[in-house]
Amino acid sequence: MKDNKDSTRDIYRVLKESSEKAKKRKRANLLEELGIKEYFEDGGITINKRTCRGIECKLCIDACPTHALFWRLGEVGVDNDLCVYCAACVLSCIVDDCMRVWRKRPNGGVEVFSTPKQVSTLLNSIGLKKRAERIDSLLTCIREASTERRHPSPVQP
Repeated sequence: MKDNKDSTRDIYRVLKESSEKAKKRKRANLLEELGIKEYFEDGGITINKRTCRGIECKLCIDACPTHALFWRLGEVGVDNDLCVYCAACVLSCIVDDCMRVWRKRPNGGVEVFSTPKQVSTLLNSIGLKKRAERIDSLLTCIREASTERRHPSPVQP
């Protein structure tokens, strides 16, 4: 009896893994056709149907770059295969805590957004990091150039 339970669990696990792999391949193919790069390992999106103003604004639908959000039978629907967890919907939503996006970065960090302020804070911090990297790169080039002026390399005949 014990062997039967173990084999059932193994079959279930194999079927589940196979289904997940097929789903990931389908998603990768869809995003590739759209020319969209995937930046996150995993993620999800939920919409609070009680607070969503839906037909009054539809800003999240307009903001979605992959068209993962759409109007469906009086409410906003989500095509999870197309969502890349960019949080543009949260940034554009007029109701705090209506849209909730979570995403997992390749380094293991998990980010959760449910207000435009949270998204803009992250975008600003990413922008600051990139600007700091560019300034460091420019300073390195300037230092190297000034070192070359002080100590020119010998000219070969």
